[in-house]
Amino acid sequence: MSVLLETSLGDLVIDLLVDASPKACENFLKLCKVKYYNFSPVHSVQKNFTFQTGDPIGPGSSDSDGGSSIWGLLRGPSHKTFTVELPPKLKHTERGTVSMATAPSSTDPDERLAGSQFIITLGDNLDYLDGKAAIFGKVVEGFDVLEKINESFIDDKGRPLKDIRIRHTVILDDPYDDPPGLNEPPESPVPSKAQLATVRIADDEDLDENMDEEAMEKLRREREARAQALTLEMVGDLPFAEVKPPENVLFVCKLNPVTQDEDLQLIFSRFGQILSCEVIRDKRTGDSLQYAFIEFENQKDCEQAYFKMEGVLIDDHRIHVDFSQSVSKLSDTWRQATISKRQGGGFGGISSLERKRQYRAADERGRSDRYGMVFDKDEMRRRPDRDSRTTRAERSRSRSPRQGSYRRRDDDRHRDDRRRHDRDGDRGSYNRREQDRRRR
Repeated sequence: MSVLLETSLGDLVIDLLVDASPKACENFLKLCKVKYYNFSPVHSVQKNFTFQTGDPIGPGSSDSDGGSSIWGLLRGPSHKTFTVELPPKLKHTERGTVSMATAPSSTDPDERLAGSQFIITLGDNLDYLDGKAAIFGKVVEGFDVLEKINESFIDDKGRPLKDIRIRHTVILDDPYDDPPGLNEPPESPVPSKAQLATVRIADDEDLDENMDEEAMEKLRREREARAQALTLEMVGDLPFAEVKPPENVLFVCKLNPVTQDEDLQLIFSRFGQILSCEVIRDKRTGDSLQYAFIEFENQKDCEQAYFKMEGVLIDDHRIHVDFSQSVSKLSDTWRQATISKRQGGGFGGISSLERKRQYRAADERGRSDRYGMVFDKDEMRRRPDRDSRTTRAERSRSRSPRQGSYRRRDDDRHRDDRRRHDRDGDRGSYNRREQDRRRR
């Protein structure tokens, strides 16, 4: 009883130990028969120890459920795992030993449960696995493939940088009857979208043989970022995969919690026209999260602010300035434009033009230069170009909710003091009048 695994690095022939592990062998054979393992990635390689596969999608994806036994596929999720035998006489002494990956049962710690994932040893005398993995076969052909897998480049989690996948499975001999409901596909199925989304560097892609591990990792990260961007484009979170953040928006962090939107706009407007300035706040409490986004009308003004404002003190906090990496504004504009287009407003729409008009209506305040680039917002508020007609109530409302509550408590305390003073004054006047009356 044997199975041929066609992998991206070559073929492996596995002899199954049906007498010692009948349940595990039946599960493995029937999963191979329904082509369940096709396109499954080798998702964990531990050099000179083992490699693991058998999850059709891989554990790194949110779509993965860890794999299922053949009975789980036919009878439902309640049969996703099964109790597997651990033959005491079978040991992990030879390279190429094939075992089911198992986990302890929640009801009985002495039982081990298995699904679809399996491991193949890459070294000898691995007694650590005895009693933890259920042996059901051994590799008889393809030891050169095991060597290639063992020498593959991997990341810090043990995943190969270049995909290693099971392309096809061929059953050479099957002694078991098919369970009810099992249907063998007439041909090998194509990979699903969820499987294709896990591709890092395709197993059939040619790479430079002289490429070192660092270059491989960089290429892998680029491919992974591109795949994630395509996914976000498909679900509608990005207008297009190659979108880039705007070059006229600054990201400012390490702010003092008391710093307000108008404070930043006043300080940064010295470099040019500002379309929007927003301190990001907690939606529930309204407290500042101590970072902000500032959008300039011109890219050159944004660049000048980037070079001049790094490390500047604002409200006793030394801020950090960088170019924004967020595309939320672009995404929002794109969504609004799409809605406007659907409503007949043309691409861009009235809402987009109105928002731009409102941005441009922001006042440009405060353009004086200070040698130390240390800004005192209270001093700048006293400048004549500040609107002196702003009422105390308006300034109070511009503060954070917490500061407003402090101010309201202070006002209440002062009002009570005045009432007591007036009451005491009235009592003193009454006493003086009474004394005069008696004297007369």
